[in-house]
Formats: sequence, C-alpha cells, structure tokens
Amino acid sequence: MKALDAIKQELDTYVGESVRVRANRGRNRLVEQEGVLESTYGNIFVVKMQLRPDDVRRVSYSYSDVLTENIELIVCGEDGDVVLKAEKG
Repeated sequence: MKALDAIKQELDTYVGESVRVRANRGRNRLVEQEGVLESTYGNIFVVKMQLRPDDVRRVSYSYSDVLTENIELIVCGEDGDVVLKAEKG
C-alpha cells in the first residue's frame, strides 16, 4: 500500500503537466498517447487527451497500473522528460 501512496504523491506534483502514456495492450502491442495529467484521486488518476481539435478524451488509470508496469508515464518538462516508476521493495 505504501508504494501506491508514493506513486500518488509523486503524481500530485505533476498535475497540469504534459505527459506521455505508453500502455501495454498485450501481444507486443504498445500504445503511446500524449495528454495532460488532469487530476489525481484516491485510487486513480486522469489524463486528458486531445486527439483532434474537437475530440477531447479523458482516460483514467490506476496507480497499480504504474506499479505493475502495465503503463509507463513520462512527464514532459522543460528540463527533460521524467519517467515515473514505482519503487519496489
């Protein structure tokens, strides 16, 4: 449980930042999308993705997705990209 809390606390600092999400969809399929980390909640966080000018989608992920490495979350900053990973152990 401490690992999930640590992931949430780290994500809280990046709310409003641009992110890239790489999701493992099975059978060697990786989907990469860009968006904005919109908000964090108790068990999930929400990424707002603008696919086209008139098409905005909000996708939610759980902190356990980050922990189990089903998704990779990359924060795109001016100082370079930051890959968020869970501390195991």
